[in-house]
Amino acid sequence: MKEKMDAIKSELFEYVKENTFKETNSLRSDTKLFVEGIFDSMGFALLLDYLETKFKIAAEDSDLVEENFESIDAIADFIVRKNPALV
Repeated sequence: MKEKMDAIKSELFEYVKENTFKETNSLRSDTKLFVEGIFDSMGFALLLDYLETKFKIAAEDSDLVEENFESIDAIADFIVRKNPALV
């Protein structure tokens, strides 16, 4: 299970690095993506589309809270909760 979770986080790191204008050399899995300005509201919309397509999940309105998307760790946990078959 740890290997699969690491693979999900690796995918997320790649996505974040490719889709932000901010410097990502110090990016960690617990970096607050919105607090640090790595993503804004448009970046969030694109991130959500990516997650739904890549990981075959469907986010409900009630899922759209900061706690689910604040960091790579939080996003990975959210993905696994929405699609437990991934791990």
